[in-house]
Amino acid sequence: MRRRWWYALLLLPFAGTLVPALYDRPDPSLGGIPFFYWYQLLWIVITTLLLGIVVVMTRERRDL
Repeated sequence: MRRRWWYALLLLPFAGTLVPALYDRPDPSLGGIPFFYWYQLLWIVITTLLLGIVVVMTRERRDL
């Protein structure tokens, strides 16, 4: 039952990109890349890390 709560972490990327009006702007730019683009690219990295955490924490343990 406790393992199911780890899946709640996967709601963060959804919530972070749900309303484009919050991040649909050019400033602040990062290395010439407008905020709109680097914000979305950052969420790809964050989602990958969160997914890794969820997979590790919800994996069935097999004692050999």
